Amino acid sequence: MKKMASSYDNVQVSILSDDERFVHLTDEPVKLELARQTDCVTLTLFKGGNKFHVITITSSTEYSRYGKQGFIFTNEDKSSLVRFPSIHAMKQFQFQFKQMRSVLKSVFTERTEEASAVQYFQFYGYLSQQQNMMQDYIRTSTYQRAILANLIDFHDKVVLDVGAGSGILSFFAVQSGARRVYAVEASSMAEKCEELVRHNKLSDKIIVIPGKVEEIEIPEKVDTIISEPMGYMLFNERMLESYLHAKKWLKPGGKMFPSVGDLHIAPFTDEALYMEQFSKANFWCQQSFHGIDLGSLRSAAVEEYFKQPIVDTFDIRICMSKSHKYTVDFEQANEEDLHVIDIPLTFTMTQSGMVHGLAFWFDVAFLGSSEAVWLSTSPTETLTHWYQVRCLLQNPILVKQGQTLMGKCVLRCNTRQSYDVDIELNIPGTSSKSQNTLDLKNPFFRYTGQQPSPPPGTNNTSPTDNYWNSTMLSKSFSN
Repeated sequence: MKKMASSYDNVQVSILSDDERFVHLTDEPVKLELARQTDCVTLTLFKGGNKFHVITITSSTEYSRYGKQGFIFTNEDKSSLVRFPSIHAMKQFQFQFKQMRSVLKSVFTERTEEASAVQYFQFYGYLSQQQNMMQDYIRTSTYQRAILANLIDFHDKVVLDVGAGSGILSFFAVQSGARRVYAVEASSMAEKCEELVRHNKLSDKIIVIPGKVEEIEIPEKVDTIISEPMGYMLFNERMLESYLHAKKWLKPGGKMFPSVGDLHIAPFTDEALYMEQFSKANFWCQQSFHGIDLGSLRSAAVEEYFKQPIVDTFDIRICMSKSHKYTVDFEQANEEDLHVIDIPLTFTMTQSGMVHGLAFWFDVAFLGSSEAVWLSTSPTETLTHWYQVRCLLQNPILVKQGQTLMGKCVLRCNTRQSYDVDIELNIPGTSSKSQNTLDLKNPFFRYTGQQPSPPPGTNNTSPTDNYWNSTMLSKSFSN
């Protein structure tokens, strides 16, 4: 919806040519209309009453003065020069343009620190990072399986790929018969994606749109939205909000792949991990490190280490209760629903021991018209590049089998494209209570590639006898 507009006559507009010279779009002056819309400012050129060129200006567009009567607008390395017939007309335009642009901030820009956004898009602009995700066999193959198993949702349909990256999901959509796919990618990977599209002779099917989904425009409503917006603990990186934002282009009754996400939370016991974090801080106990006493910083070091979520994998048997499931329906949820995620917790303990924190993993479902397909990051399933996440308590809680453990997990979004995670656990009717706040933006990547060890004390018979008995039994069969 346009909120403000004005027009200017006898304006000249030029574009930057390949040899870096400004070349007139027309040989004669034209009419220019300046208008502010919800996400951008547009400069629309008219000749003889007919629209023939549009310059879209987002919050990232740069502009500068050119001589006494003009401005240069640069967006995505494309420059346009606008000249006005007089200084008066130019100043009037400048005043109104500044008014419009002063309130022009996309949803993404408002919620994200600039430094975080720059780092984020640089990271996903590397082919090596795209390769890391594409080589996650479970991730990539499950997406392809979900799309190809639901031809009715893609065949002859218009599809939007949010955060397309290399464009792999867009290619899957075409394999499933999509009539057209709009691949939106904000990092420099958009250029590589477009190169792959050309190389595979699919330029008539896949249209690459560089930019953030909150700031670009697409020319039509879509039937299906596809994306891979999940981060560690499901919500990290806050791309799920961009995924939900894209629903403004989804036709009524349209499909979203994935459709729902389940975050699983379970109390766990792991004395070795707990002591490992504490021992890291013991460096700061030294009273003569090159002659310097570091002891005053040990408590701060302990607090810092325990603020780090642990990203790795583990044996499911360290979980002391059935997991609590928190579900987000992507087809129904709004972006605002993900700003503060408050999850009350109640667990019935299946074993006695020390609760050292909460373990997290997620499943997402592709609920297509023909078939439902699930992608899981559970510790019972084949490992993915999301691993699992554990949040430690500084003060563990002793629980007994059959007891009720209560608490909450609150995820509060921040402008660093992540969340601050508050966890709190208690045993009702007792003084046993513990809590911690962790920084999901700064996890500790602990995964070593080794098979996770089972928790100690899980053998109810002699492992040695079991081994020899099974060995002798197999030999007797072979004879």
